[in-house]
Amino acid sequence: MKSETEQMQEELNKNLFDSLIKFLQKSHSGFQKNSRDWGCQIKLREIPTAALILGVNVTDHEFTFRSLTEAVQNNVTPYVVKLQARDCPDMKHFLQKLFSQLTDCRVDMESKEEEKDIQKKTHCSMDSLSSWYMNVTQKTDPGKPRKKRISSQWQSPPVVLILKDMESFTTKVLQDFIIISSQHLHEFPLILIFGIATSPVIIHRLLPHAVSSLLCIEIFQSLSCKEHLTTVIDKLLLTTQFPFKLSEKVLQILTSIFLYYDFSIQNFIKGLQLSLLEHFYSQPLSVLCCNLPEAKRRIHFLSDNQCENIRRLPSFRRYVEKQATEKQVALLTNERFLKEETQSLLESLHVYHTNYFLVLRCLHQFTSSLPKYPLGRQIRELYCTCLEKNIWDSEEYASALQLLRMLAKDELMTILQKCFSVLKSSSEKQLGSTAKRIEELLAQLQSLDAEVKEEEDASGSQSKGLQKTDLYHLQKSLLEMKELRRTGKKQTKFEVLREKVVNFIDSLVREYLLPPETQPLHEVVYFTAAHTLHEHLNAAPRLALHTALNNPYYYLKNEALKSEEGCIPNVAPDICIAYKLHLECSRLINLVDWSEAFATVVTAAEKTDANSITSEERNDIIQYPFKTTLQCPSICIECL
Repeated sequence: MKSETEQMQEELNKNLFDSLIKFLQKSHSGFQKNSRDWGCQIKLREIPTAALILGVNVTDHEFTFRSLTEAVQNNVTPYVVKLQARDCPDMKHFLQKLFSQLTDCRVDMESKEEEKDIQKKTHCSMDSLSSWYMNVTQKTDPGKPRKKRISSQWQSPPVVLILKDMESFTTKVLQDFIIISSQHLHEFPLILIFGIATSPVIIHRLLPHAVSSLLCIEIFQSLSCKEHLTTVIDKLLLTTQFPFKLSEKVLQILTSIFLYYDFSIQNFIKGLQLSLLEHFYSQPLSVLCCNLPEAKRRIHFLSDNQCENIRRLPSFRRYVEKQATEKQVALLTNERFLKEETQSLLESLHVYHTNYFLVLRCLHQFTSSLPKYPLGRQIRELYCTCLEKNIWDSEEYASALQLLRMLAKDELMTILQKCFSVLKSSSEKQLGSTAKRIEELLAQLQSLDAEVKEEEDASGSQSKGLQKTDLYHLQKSLLEMKELRRTGKKQTKFEVLREKVVNFIDSLVREYLLPPETQPLHEVVYFTAAHTLHEHLNAAPRLALHTALNNPYYYLKNEALKSEEGCIPNVAPDICIAYKLHLECSRLINLVDWSEAFATVVTAAEKTDANSITSEERNDIIQYPFKTTLQCPSICIECL
């Protein structure tokens, strides 16, 4: 699963990186010594700039930039620098970081050490960077072997500067660097890549026209994070390649965290990995969660305790209850018979998943384009609904069937062709008769001649279907169809055929899209501990705050903060004292009494009698109860 994920992410970024590398190669293809074309570009003084729109999934940006850096170094230039705003508060640090990373790009270790010594002795400026670049390119011997070959087509390769978080850079630093770089572009060929999480408009908000006019900007858009999520779920969960599956609640938790918190594919995959680890750690029978031939082999080596674990599974007990008495006795007493039956049940579970995902994709083809998307627009939404319950019992499913009965001929044929492609793309042959039936329905639709179509139009049918997708026209069409059925008006050939298609899809759904809980031994491959996953991924801050305030020793590990149950240590941070006093009488608390109690505890820290202090000191403590001296102010703020 890990290797499949890495390969999938490389494929998703391939198109983006290919177009970006073409832009980089084209930008400085004319940079050669004594080039007239380059002289014309100098007059314009425009820095080639790629605006890379990555979306708000900031936690995934590091992986993207790391892959991008490798691609640029392998295909364009060895001089690639990545800078972050936190490392460049001013122009001095900006140039220092730039020079430092440029020297690290050298392959020759001796030259690298010399350049670092030069960097320490000289002041970093664009003049020194330009001199360094000219010296480096002149010293480069094309015939000298390198440890890492760079497929660069230029005698003087460009310098690619990646600003990973362009929005966070100080405006003054960014403007000064662009202005200065444009003046040295003829001797220091620079290409900028702006990593943008929001919108390209941010470039013009940060840079005035006088500065942005020095940039030749081209925008590159990465894949939407929602589309990326759909691809991940499709490749990892909606397949029989990997036996491990997630229950509806677990999948809902992972997708909710993704959609409402971070939009991070990396975090979603980590949550999936955590689910897998929890499943193999907590489920003794997870030893059978592997490919089918290996699972059958492992069944022969199951111990007596593992056989008892199989018998304790709720799904297996329900299966045993439905069998004949003789078979029940054999399953509960005969180990050999139990192992043979387990092999058969695991094979049936594999066939179930094969048919399940094929029919699920077919149903998605029918419902993903319906108005209002009654069963969801993404296949993951439909999948969650099917995992939760019998989908045909829901009102959304009934509404979807009504809309399907209004599809036009060309729409219906297009969807059937997609379903036929889905079934043919599978290497499994369980649904071969279904593919043949769909092919027959397609042939019947294609055989409808023009006369039938004219008859259909003359009869006032709704074969035009969903050309007008607003709710008013849809309701009107449904009422007319209901009226036609009530009056018993004869249907056209297309309407009869369309009804057959809808009924055929409905029968497939009812036969193959049964919830996983109905399958024996589903616990072997399905992770269902949603509560455990929720505790790991969604930490409860209220509990952590209560622990820190009620028992500061838990985090601070200061022996002076140890106290007996119900006691308030007088050396505790004042916010902890106030919180524990509040817990004693939180509902009927009086602010004056609260402050009095606080002053009493605080003065006890100096081992003085609370009555010995002056009234002014007591009033000062009562009025400003949280301004007393803290024992560990910095640590308390961090731990809270």
